[in-house]
Amino acid sequence: MRRAIILLVVAGATGSPGRSLRNPAGFATPMPPANSRPGQEVVDRVAARVESDIILVSDVRVLARYQQLVDGKSERDAQILDRLIDQWIVRNEAETARFPRPSEDDITRGVERVHNSFPSTAEYESQKKQIGLTDANIRNMVAGQLYLSNYLDSRFRPSVKIEPKDVEDFYDKAVIPRAQARGQMPPSLDAARDYIREALVQRGIDEQAERWLNESRGRVHVEKMLGPSAP
Repeated sequence: MRRAIILLVVAGATGSPGRSLRNPAGFATPMPPANSRPGQEVVDRVAARVESDIILVSDVRVLARYQQLVDGKSERDAQILDRLIDQWIVRNEAETARFPRPSEDDITRGVERVHNSFPSTAEYESQKKQIGLTDANIRNMVAGQLYLSNYLDSRFRPSVKIEPKDVEDFYDKAVIPRAQARGQMPPSLDAARDYIREALVQRGIDEQAERWLNESRGRVHVEKMLGPSAP
């Protein structure tokens, strides 16, 4: 579920951590779509108001492009907007708690993981250019993803309890069948124990984060203005 929240990235991931509604007209810095031509003026629009902040149509577009880069496809605009609203909730809590930002080295390693998920640098650069993402877009996306993921981990990991039987059950019901389906010899329980425990911890964090988000959504004032045919 954290991947669902994070996939990807905080609202305003193009570089602004939150936008005040001091602009009564509801417009912000123009951002061209991927297929725009140089010199063509495109006016950004407000996709949603969340408390005193706004999410722009350009935020939706950039996240859609990033999803396409890392997953090969993107969600519908309405789904992406809901994801950005959830990310706003998490980010607002993290900033209120003065949670530290990820280090530049951690961000760089995250960008490298995205890069290395492609067969070659040439293919990565080609896909990035075709989709319409800049290096700055990707770095900001990764930075936002790390910030939210680290905060959720820090908040909920201490309360996740994993019993030895949980590890054994996961080994019997997941690890062994998966290895057998691939025609492989499964690792021993001792060899897989740390991996299984972390997987169960991550699942527990996701479940607790989902419950917290469900409660938090009802306390946040949201006004959506993104129509199904928004450009």
